[in-house]
Amino acid sequence: MYFRLLHDERSGAVSYLLADLEAGEGVLIDPRGADVPLLGAMLEEHHLRLRWLLRTHEHDALLAGETESLDALGAPRIQHQFPACAAAGGAEHGVLTFGNEHVQVLQTPGHTAGCLSYLWRDRLFCGGLLAVDACPFQPRPALPEALWDSVVNDVFKRPSETLLFTGHAQRSRAVSNVLEQRRWHPWFGGATRDEFLARVRELPIEKEVA
Repeated sequence: MYFRLLHDERSGAVSYLLADLEAGEGVLIDPRGADVPLLGAMLEEHHLRLRWLLRTHEHDALLAGETESLDALGAPRIQHQFPACAAAGGAEHGVLTFGNEHVQVLQTPGHTAGCLSYLWRDRLFCGGLLAVDACPFQPRPALPEALWDSVVNDVFKRPSETLLFTGHAQRSRAVSNVLEQRRWHPWFGGATRDEFLARVRELPIEKEVA
């Protein structure tokens, strides 16, 4: 197996390459359009066919040319809602395969209305799900009630040792675990649903693009 993390220092964006080297297949999670030449070279170096392009969020329209650049990678895109977008790519029952590996697609709305998270082995790639007010593209969750349910009733109920990988790490860590976030997350740890929603209501509504 091959696992690679790519971090853009200026924007804080984090993307991931997972690959089954023996089978020659891989997936990309939240790649940046600006990194397409580098990503193409990485795939070629390891003789990989890109099986899936996975997106956790819905911010692509805010970046000029982002969708077109990513489409040049030539892989089926999984974004927004799993059933509609994955059927054409051959996925079944919320599971994507690459080589002898598989990724489970989870619907985790809240940060954006159609957010998805991806579970691979003991690792959950959840994009901006835990960011709340730290996303550079929007200063508050799109659906606060759904976000609470996704985090508290899904992510936090997973095994404590499950690793959580973010989609954005600027002056922060790219990886933590469920136990840590369940206890000490600044928005969810120790808070009630009503307390969380009250804090979100105080956040600005206008979008801030970094």
